[in-house]
Amino acid sequence: MKKIDNATVQRILDAADIVEVVSDFVTLKKRGANYVGLCPFHNDRSPSFYVSKAKGMCKCFSCGEGGSPVSFIMKLEQLSFTEALRYLAKKYNIEIEEHEMTDEERRAEGDRENMLALNDFAMRYFEKTLKDTPDGRDIGLSYFRYRGISDAMIERFHLGYALDSRDALFNTAVERGYSEQYLFSTGLCTRTEDGRVYDRFRGRVIYPIFTLSGKVVAFGGRTLSKEKKIAKYVNSPESDIYLKRKELYGLFQAKQAISKVQKCILVEGYMDVISMHQAGVCNVVASSGTALTVEQVRLIKRFTSNVTLIYDSDAAGIKASLRGIELLLQDGMDIKVLLLPEGEDPDSFAQHHSSTEVEDYIRENETDFISFMARILMEGAANDPTRRAQVITRVVKTIALIPDEITRSVYVQECSRILFMDEDVLRREVGKYYNEFRLKSREEQQRTEAFTGGPGIPTIQEGMAEAAVHEKEPEKPAEDTTDSRHARFLRTYEMAVARLIAKYGNFAFADGIDDDGNAVPMTVLEYIEADLAADEIRFVNQDLAHFFDEALRLSRLSWESDLARKQQELAERRTQEFQAGVDEIRNKATDIGSISAMERSLRETVDTNYTRGIEDFAATYLARQMCSSPDDIVRDLASDLVVERHILSKMHTKYAKVATEQELLGELVPRVLHELKDAILCTRLNDLHAEMKTCASDYDRVIALMHSIREIETARSELAKLIGDRVIAPRK
Repeated sequence: MKKIDNATVQRILDAADIVEVVSDFVTLKKRGANYVGLCPFHNDRSPSFYVSKAKGMCKCFSCGEGGSPVSFIMKLEQLSFTEALRYLAKKYNIEIEEHEMTDEERRAEGDRENMLALNDFAMRYFEKTLKDTPDGRDIGLSYFRYRGISDAMIERFHLGYALDSRDALFNTAVERGYSEQYLFSTGLCTRTEDGRVYDRFRGRVIYPIFTLSGKVVAFGGRTLSKEKKIAKYVNSPESDIYLKRKELYGLFQAKQAISKVQKCILVEGYMDVISMHQAGVCNVVASSGTALTVEQVRLIKRFTSNVTLIYDSDAAGIKASLRGIELLLQDGMDIKVLLLPEGEDPDSFAQHHSSTEVEDYIRENETDFISFMARILMEGAANDPTRRAQVITRVVKTIALIPDEITRSVYVQECSRILFMDEDVLRREVGKYYNEFRLKSREEQQRTEAFTGGPGIPTIQEGMAEAAVHEKEPEKPAEDTTDSRHARFLRTYEMAVARLIAKYGNFAFADGIDDDGNAVPMTVLEYIEADLAADEIRFVNQDLAHFFDEALRLSRLSWESDLARKQQELAERRTQEFQAGVDEIRNKATDIGSISAMERSLRETVDTNYTRGIEDFAATYLARQMCSSPDDIVRDLASDLVVERHILSKMHTKYAKVATEQELLGELVPRVLHELKDAILCTRLNDLHAEMKTCASDYDRVIALMHSIREIETARSELAKLIGDRVIAPRK
């Protein structure tokens, strides 16, 4: 196996635009300098997912998920770091350069990537079998032709055929070097008790199932045999890469159309989706013949809140519609339902009608769920008071699922008109069931925890109180109580230091003095490293210590070369901007004096833009690098540390200048270091007091401890004078 080289990784990270990447999965709206949409990681009912184009970051301020383009793709699609890079490279048409992986690198790639690679091979194998083998053409391709499927749709959905052979796929895959382990874990093959191997899909046309990003995670196979003993459909079993409840067939092909028309049409089967796409109606997905799940509803809601369910006009289709409606309503979606004419399904209907006819029929015949439920459930119940009461109760309970009060009220009025029921009675019943549903879901809703942009610094007393509470927890190992208590107490202070490193690490915020007495620029990271080293301080929380070491490594490894590349890029841009400005000035100015003055002003502007560009690059360099790190610990910590939840309102800066955090680094960096040192001294002080209690009879030891306590208290007193005061002057 091969690994993507570092130069290619950097090109991918530079090209990836967070707004473009997120927009493939979430409908975003501009809000000030940022973008906002519904979070794809949890059941978000009001937009809480913010995307900052300037910072190249996204964050949900409800569930806390987010990060860089790479980490967003990794979390959303459950991809490895390498898989996410390949996804972005494909999106931005970047040619991937690779080198052979070492044994250690190869082991680290993990099972998931191997399973996905095998599924991709299997898809191409089934496609080739359909087109290039006699059985594939005579049986599989003939079937698709009989069903009216064009070559374009066969290619679009990667349809294939599995030979009616016991182990054709198994033998071919093993010959190509794929592991037997993954053939079984993906469910492509099975092994009997006597050790014989069988392909799962034999003599079947194949429908690959894709994730939202286009990864093949499973297959569906339809038999063409007329034997009743053979199951009509066989599907891949659930595995580490496939959970049926989380996938919708055709969503990969339909997501752009859904986002464009702001409507999702939901059908039942594979052929329904393919035929609708062939008819030109491309905003169609399938639940694969099962009732909708919560995860599938959330997938749809990433792109639209408008859903039309199309089902056959049989009893099973009607019941499936009702189950789907209830789930969709709970997520606050706008639902229409369409039952096709007797004897029709979406496949046959799309085959016999044009795109315009299909769209017109949907628009003219789809109904809201109240009308649908009332019409379907009231059939045969008009003269039966008991059944009629049951129907009304069912409809009322369904209305109570709607989270929006105004929408509920509108549907109560409609329900009153259709069912000939008193509106006040219905309103009371809806209110009763709504409160019941809300009580049941309250516990789940309260589990969401808001993310704060940067950790606040508690007082020493508050921190020690918190640590003391943790100390009493019975699950903590007795032999490690002191160290773990110190780590928990110091974590907040260490996080504050790490936050400034992540956000501003390579920004030159002050001047230092070299060995010759000359002033030299000093970055935030350099200052923190020197200050901690002077007092021989190390992070006690291992993840933060690792984070700090990685920040130092990145700064020493690639910072100078990346800075030189950025300086060259900005210098070229400055030259282009200046030349364009000069041309414009000389076309407009009327005298030499005006030209000279305007060119001086232009020069100042482009020079300022150049300087600001370098400063912004330096300030955000470590954030970009660490938020896209292949190291899970580094990437997750960086994503949490660099994103601000709250943005200062423009009202605060309209009439007065408000200093930014970056401008206040001359105060903030020394302050957080002093507070960390004070917290360390506090832990030592508490340890000394605890030791005094155990050696009260040892006079000499008590005197020595009291002397140490007095020294620490003196040191803390000196730190107290510094904390909050300006310690160094920021660079001009």
